Amino acid sequence: MTRPPTSRRWVLHLDMDAFFASVEQLTRPTLRGRPVLVGGAGGRGVVAGASYEARAFGARSAMPMHQARRLVGAGAVVLPPRGRLYSTMSTAVFDALRTRMPVLEMLSLDEAFGEPPELADADADEVREFAERLRALILDRTGLVASIGAGAGKQIAKIASGLAKPDGVRVVTPDEQGPLFEALPVRKLWGIGPVADDKLRRLGIDTIGALAATSETEVVSVLGATVGPSLHRLARGIDDRPVAERADAKQVSAETTFAVDLVTLDQLRAAVEQTGASAHGRLLRDGRAARTVVLKLKKSDMSIVTRSATLPYATADRETLVATAQRQVIDPREIGPVRLVGVSLGGLSAVRQGSLFPDLDRGEAPAAESDETDIVRLDTTVPTVPGPAPAPVASTSTSTWRPGQDVAHSEFGHGWVQGCGHGVVTVRFETRSTGPGQARTFAEADEALAPADPEASLL
Repeated sequence: MTRPPTSRRWVLHLDMDAFFASVEQLTRPTLRGRPVLVGGAGGRGVVAGASYEARAFGARSAMPMHQARRLVGAGAVVLPPRGRLYSTMSTAVFDALRTRMPVLEMLSLDEAFGEPPELADADADEVREFAERLRALILDRTGLVASIGAGAGKQIAKIASGLAKPDGVRVVTPDEQGPLFEALPVRKLWGIGPVADDKLRRLGIDTIGALAATSETEVVSVLGATVGPSLHRLARGIDDRPVAERADAKQVSAETTFAVDLVTLDQLRAAVEQTGASAHGRLLRDGRAARTVVLKLKKSDMSIVTRSATLPYATADRETLVATAQRQVIDPREIGPVRLVGVSLGGLSAVRQGSLFPDLDRGEAPAAESDETDIVRLDTTVPTVPGPAPAPVASTSTSTWRPGQDVAHSEFGHGWVQGCGHGVVTVRFETRSTGPGQARTFAEADEALAPADPEASLL
């Protein structure tokens, strides 16, 4: 009997499936099986996470929320992020993993590398069994689903985990790596962004295999001497980077290089909005809040302008952080054309504090919201307990409650706001262990209702 292929080393890449949306569906059972979008619901909101039911319609992370809602349709359930809860669940996931893999290189709240010593020189079947045991452990400890990829290095392990999704394991042996790389789009290679992808495609290099077959000299001429050689090595399957614990990052950031220089203020503001949203998505995955916002502008002559602002508190509110970046913008007519926009979020802290005047911090009056923004609409067979109050509609600016907010009732226990406004609030009472719960409507000033800790939804 032929022994399955072995490898000198096996690196595992674990990636939680639709992490933010999965945590929402876990703790709010009514949402299980529904298209859930996590992120900002306002006119400039961005999707931070999408359930697989929403992804089936084409919705995805980093997409403008209004676009995702159009794709999903009336069945979309839009919820604000609950960063503290995601951080708690992330800790539970990685605490479970460390019982089997003491050294983890965490990339974010929902993904990490590991290199179990006992898998050195193991065969593919042994690696697959190990990975399945890890997935079962995570499911048992947290109720969440993970996908795992395995390969001879970090690059191939990360690609493999993407191929394993959703809810699977993919082991790529050294013999399989070459043929797999040959056909994969070059964009799949870690470090190839949209600008580099465009440059390579113009030269006819559209697969990882084609990049590997290109001379290093030509790769350097296209991608630069800094990253070109390392990307060429990865394309050829050479990846000996160790798996090691990472120190807490001092900042999270995102940068966008534009094929055509930005020459108007409107263009630049749109770019800051887009890049700031990307940086905010990374902040959510980091699990901390930021106090300092740095705007970086690289001009067409390659000179760099940076401006920063520090808030009086640490926050993870996207609108506040992006508005702070927008206040640092300089009109391109004053400084010249801009080719790169970067937004960095620093002063990271695990302690979050809300502003007393968030609308002033955002630099603008809150936009009027539609009914769908202020009601989490559910087409559900779970009965709503009848009451004298009318069905909730769009909330007014003086509303005490917000859709998606965790609340507690002295009689009915823990729940979350499904809709509010015009003096009433509708709450669905459920937690992880209750199954789909009932919705009840109360007067907004009902003294039996109080804000609650999101972690209570885990009970």
